[in-house]
Amino acid sequence: MELLNIKDLDLAGKKVFIRCDFNVPMDEFGNISDDRRIRSALATINYCLDQECCVILASHLGRPKGEVDLKFSLEPVAKRVQKLLKRDVVLATDVIGEDAKSKVANLKKGEVLLLENLRFEKGETKNTEELSKQLADMAEIYINDAFGVSHRAHASVEGITKFFDNQHKSAGFLLKKEIDFFGKLVNSPVRPFAAIVGGSKVSGKLEALINLLPKVDKIIIGGGMAFTFLKQMGYNIGASLVEDDLLEEAGHVMAEAARLGVKFYLPVDVVVAEKFSEDSVSKIVTAQEIPDNWMGLDIGPATVRLYREALNNVQTVLWNGPMGVYEMDKFARGSSKIAHFVADSYATTVVGGGDTADLVQKIGVDEEMTFISTGGGASLELLEGKILPGVLPLMIKKDEVL
Repeated sequence: MELLNIKDLDLAGKKVFIRCDFNVPMDEFGNISDDRRIRSALATINYCLDQECCVILASHLGRPKGEVDLKFSLEPVAKRVQKLLKRDVVLATDVIGEDAKSKVANLKKGEVLLLENLRFEKGETKNTEELSKQLADMAEIYINDAFGVSHRAHASVEGITKFFDNQHKSAGFLLKKEIDFFGKLVNSPVRPFAAIVGGSKVSGKLEALINLLPKVDKIIIGGGMAFTFLKQMGYNIGASLVEDDLLEEAGHVMAEAARLGVKFYLPVDVVVAEKFSEDSVSKIVTAQEIPDNWMGLDIGPATVRLYREALNNVQTVLWNGPMGVYEMDKFARGSSKIAHFVADSYATTVVGGGDTADLVQKIGVDEEMTFISTGGGASLELLEGKILPGVLPLMIKKDEVL
């Protein structure tokens, strides 16, 4: 798909509203622990500043549910943006209130204003026309550079686009890069192409799996979702996580993989524990022999070796979802070993955002990956073959002439 290009806009001296995704993780003291999403937006922001624009940045942080909650304030984000841009960034104390309107009115060329958390307004997630219009009235140009939230039909993502024509809106550099990368990955990958799909539930990945089947050569399953497939095969999975209502769908996925000649890999051994706890007693068992009251929390060493062999000859790897409960060191070994192997391979390696991005950064191999997406849910919906609500209004239709 071809998107409206920021380089085709007449930006000189204009007020520009840039929707960013500054929904960054923070530690217990309110310090930003990973600023990748902020750094990823700098190219678009700096491009606009080079055109002497008045720049208005907007983002959400967390889920404050339409009410002002200072623990979700963007103040730490403003400080980090200021440090990275090496220029002053003013933070408004509200989104569409008197302070924001006053600061927007007084914004001069080359200055940067960050609005407070968009989700302090109920209308943001409800995509109200009223909020969309008030945000649109702040600027002459709208740019969406928030890939991580473009699968949401929210006021600052989808609703606002209705108030700008094609000469006054576009995708930012990050959004374009993400869309282009996933487009090439799914439609013309270098083969053999393997997808590593993990995480806790099949339900969150089912459509992606179905859409990936005709496109990949191998699918490697890990995480809690593996037990739904193993139970469908008749294995005793003990107290492991399972979605009984999706057993039939799991069977369909495996049958379709066989029909298409796609190699479908499931764990052959697992690390099991009596309870979901770091200090629980654990042991390694084959996938067929999980004790009744024990739960699988990581892939075992034989599975790691099997998956390494499966990945040995591939040229493209897409990874979405960890292999186990990586948040607990005791059950992170499988994910860690696969991450190191993928990072060391000569394949094009793509990490599909969310938990997997957090995992590879925690292990310290993030710099070794070819591409790490800034959006987990958004990348998943692209893999499902969907057109994202925040992207659709920025697509150039074939019969349109700019």
